[in-house]
Amino acid sequence: MREFGKFGPLIGSLDEGTSNVKFLVFAANTSEVLTYHQVALNRFSPQEGWIEQDALEILNAALECIEVAVDNLKKLDIDPEDVVGIGITNQRETTIVWNSLTGEPLYSAIVWSDVRTSKIVDDLIKTKGAQCVNAVAQTSGLPLSTYFTSVKLRWLLQNITIIKHAVAAGECLAGTIDSWLIWNLTGGINGGVHATDVTNASRTQLMSLRSLQWDKGLLRFFDIPIQILPKIKSSSEIYGYISTGSLLGTPIAGCLGDQQAALIGQNCMRFGEAKCTFGTGCFLLYNTDESIVHSQNGLLTTVAYKLGPDAPPIYALEGSVAVAGDTLKWLKDELEIMDDLSESETEAAQVTDDEEGSICFVPAFNGLYSPYWKKDARGIICGLSGMTRGAHVVRAALEAVCQQTRAVCAAMAADCAPLRRLLADGGVAQNSLLMQMQADVAGIPVIRPLMMESTALGAAIAAGRALGVWPSTTSCPPVDTFLPAISNEEREIRRVRWEAALNRCMGWVTDDSDRHKVEPDDVDHTAAVLPPGLFFLGTALLVVIADKLKIV
Repeated sequence: MREFGKFGPLIGSLDEGTSNVKFLVFAANTSEVLTYHQVALNRFSPQEGWIEQDALEILNAALECIEVAVDNLKKLDIDPEDVVGIGITNQRETTIVWNSLTGEPLYSAIVWSDVRTSKIVDDLIKTKGAQCVNAVAQTSGLPLSTYFTSVKLRWLLQNITIIKHAVAAGECLAGTIDSWLIWNLTGGINGGVHATDVTNASRTQLMSLRSLQWDKGLLRFFDIPIQILPKIKSSSEIYGYISTGSLLGTPIAGCLGDQQAALIGQNCMRFGEAKCTFGTGCFLLYNTDESIVHSQNGLLTTVAYKLGPDAPPIYALEGSVAVAGDTLKWLKDELEIMDDLSESETEAAQVTDDEEGSICFVPAFNGLYSPYWKKDARGIICGLSGMTRGAHVVRAALEAVCQQTRAVCAAMAADCAPLRRLLADGGVAQNSLLMQMQADVAGIPVIRPLMMESTALGAAIAAGRALGVWPSTTSCPPVDTFLPAISNEEREIRRVRWEAALNRCMGWVTDDSDRHKVEPDDVDHTAAVLPPGLFFLGTALLVVIADKLKIV
C-alpha cells in the first residue's frame, strides 16, 4: 500500500447542482475540505415554463472545476496522487440525450423544474386510466408529474426529429446529469461507461423500487426504449476510471442524486432521521430504512442509497418544494429588491414584529410540488398596501420557504412519525434568520452544521467506502442550533394566514393547450429569452411593483 501525505488518502467530490458545479477535495480520515473550485451555471427559458441548460457548459464546468482544484492542491504542497477516487452528485431528474458516436448533445438539458410536459401528463391521466396511473405510482414511488425524467424523455422522443433518427440508428443515449458526466469522464465516444446509480434512477419514474432495475411496464407506459438508458449500479462501487486530465486513471467510485447525498452527508442513516436541503428548491428526506413506505399525504417514495452492490437498499420519503433560493433570485434579478442574494437576511430583518405577516407570498412560479401537487397554481402576493416595502416581500419569501417545509414535515408526521429535529444544509441555509424562522414555523429545533457542504460530503463518503479508505464512524461535526421561539398560538396564526394565500393561488392556469403549440424543432436553445418562473402579472404591473419596492 502506497504512503500518503500528511492528510492521508483524499477523495474528490464533483457536485453538479442546478445553479453551479463544484469540485471539492476531502481528507478521508477527517472529512476536512482541503480545497475546492466552483463555476456558476446558466439557465435558459425559451418559452414560459421551459427551463433548459447547456449540457456542454455543464461538462466543461465540471472539467474546469477538477483541474483548478487539483492545481490548488499543488499550490498547497499536497500531492494530487493522494486523490484515490472521486464521487459524483448531481441535480436529479434533469434530462440529457446525446449521440453515442459523436458525443454531441441532441438537445438542451431539460431541467427538473421545467413544465413543458404538462399536456403529456394530462393526456396520460386521461387515456391510461386510474388503475394504470396508480400502478405507476406503486411501482416507481412517484406520481405522474412534469417533475420526473419519464415525461421529459417522452417529450424529446415525440418532438425532436434528430433524436428520433438517432434512436432508429442505434446511436442515442439518454440519462440524468450523472450519466452524462460519467460517460464523458470515462472516455465518451472512446468507451465511456453509460451508467447511473439507484438514487438517480429512482427519480426517472422508470425504475422499480423493488427490483432496482428498469421496469418493463413503466417503459411501456411512457413508451421509452430501454436500449437508450444507462445501466443501474449501486451508489458505492467503481463505475470506471477518469480518462483524461490531471486525475487520469482515478476511479469514479460513488454516485448519488444530490438530495440523497446530503442525507448521507448529514449522517441521517437511521429510521426517522431527516434532513432538509435549502438550495434552488427545498428538499426534505426522511429515512425509512429498508421499508418502502407509500405516502398517503403527498410525499414521494424514493431510494435513499445503496452503499455497495451487495448492500441492501435504503429508502426514504421525500417532500420537494419547487422554489426556495430561486424565489430570492427572482426578487434580486426581476424586482431588483436586492443587489445580492446575501442581502436577504439583512433586508428581512428590517421587518418589525408587529409588521411580520402583513403580506403573504406564495412563489408557485410553475405550480406546487409536495405535498400539494398542483400544477395549475401560480405565484401570488397577498396583502400589498401603500406601506409595503421591499423588506416585507423578502421576509414573506423566506416565510414561504418555511411554511412549505412545515407542510412537508406535517405530511411526514402523518405518514410515519413526527420529526424531533430537522437537519439543514444547502446554500440558502446560510441565512440564519431563515433557520430561526423555520424552527419557529415548524415548532422543532433546526440543526445546521458549520461545514455546509453536506451534498458533496455524501458523495465523497460513498466513494471512500467503495475504496475502503473512509472510516465507518466519524465524530459529530460542530453545529448551530435554532430553537423555536414563538408560541403555539402564534405558530397557528401564521399557518392559517399563509394557507389562506395558498388557497388563492390554486387553479390559476385553466388551459395549458396554447402554450404547447410551438414546433419544438424551431425553438432556438442558444440564448435566454425569459428568466425561469415569471409571475402571471402583466408587464406594466411588474414595472410598477419593481419601482415601488426597489431599495434605493
